[in-house]
Amino acid sequence: MGRIRWLGHAAFQITTNEGKQIYIDPWLEGNPAYPLKGEELEEADLVLVTHDHFDHLGDAVRLLQGAKARAVGQPELLGVLEVEGVPGEKLLGMNTGGTVEVAGIAVTMTQAFHSSSKGSPVGFILHLPAGPVIYHAGDTGLFGDMKLFAELYNIDVALLPIGGVYTMDPLQAATAVKLLSPRVVIPMHYRTFPALAQDAKRFARLVQEKAPRVEVVVLEPGGQWEF
Repeated sequence: MGRIRWLGHAAFQITTNEGKQIYIDPWLEGNPAYPLKGEELEEADLVLVTHDHFDHLGDAVRLLQGAKARAVGQPELLGVLEVEGVPGEKLLGMNTGGTVEVAGIAVTMTQAFHSSSKGSPVGFILHLPAGPVIYHAGDTGLFGDMKLFAELYNIDVALLPIGGVYTMDPLQAATAVKLLSPRVVIPMHYRTFPALAQDAKRFARLVQEKAPRVEVVVLEPGGQWEF
């Protein structure tokens, strides 16, 4: 059985049905919402980082020390990892609109509307073998092409920021849910800092109004949704 585990903020650990371990935006050290301090994580097969801000790039270098681990991302972002000592053979560059396959997992890179020092901010759509299609939006505002993602990829699970200030707020995120039309949405990027929305209640209420067929799964940091 596979699972999606929220590690706080925008960080997720996804375990496929085959036992592959995917980490997205793995900000662990210094993350006040990270729930597993002192515990060892499973060795990574794939590490994805949406952009180079500290609260997303986080512990990517440490996770890439594992023998199996590879990173997929924009060339400019991967250059940051290489400077930090990650061997080039572990880095697979791509860009917005492209799809690559690593460890049997197809990864499609999407645009995101945010800021970044190296390259552009992005999101990822993961096509898991014998599993759901998962969209991690990264840090982004609302944009209309999310409706095209729904048409092209038949998204099952959307991981969406709702915190406001730096990303979509609950109203925009609920509208994104309507455009994406997933089976399940899991909110992220909230409660970590005082400036962000502190709970998902308004988001859940707005999704019920705008897209009542979509299940809202609100996880506590460390909590998981199984598939």
